[in-house]
Amino acid sequence: MMREDVAVACHVLNQIIDIGGTTAHEIPYSEALFTQSYLDGPDKICCHVALDEQGEVAGFQWLGLNEALPNGCADIATFTRREPLLKGAGRALFAETSKHAGALGLRAINATIRADNRQGLSYYEKMGFQDYSVSYGVPLRDGTPVDRISKRFELRKG
Repeated sequence: MMREDVAVACHVLNQIIDIGGTTAHEIPYSEALFTQSYLDGPDKICCHVALDEQGEVAGFQWLGLNEALPNGCADIATFTRREPLLKGAGRALFAETSKHAGALGLRAINATIRADNRQGLSYYEKMGFQDYSVSYGVPLRDGTPVDRISKRFELRKG
């Protein structure tokens, strides 16, 4: 991701937040907060974008550090636009992110997904992530409890 991608990538994320039910994020991002969180944050390892045929950002995938995870494991977050959908964007993003993570010597990637996000759960399962823990009843802003399922992808050496 480059600075010129921020406006469209932020718009993609905010549309997903507005739709609701598929991200733990509930408050839209300003471009400044998006830049701080996904482009310039000290926890960022990498952030890739998927471009459509017109060169427009159709999605992005962030990989970053999380002190709550074991050494050698990083967090991942994936967001792709809903309209118009770019088939294969998520798979292409993960191919690049996992290659980069492996080259850095990481051993695993963690994805934590809302239990009511069937699309996200399915995506990470298709990428090869396996369930390893559940945080039960994590409240949304309105107090509604929603479980969070953590999945792990083991990176292969060599």
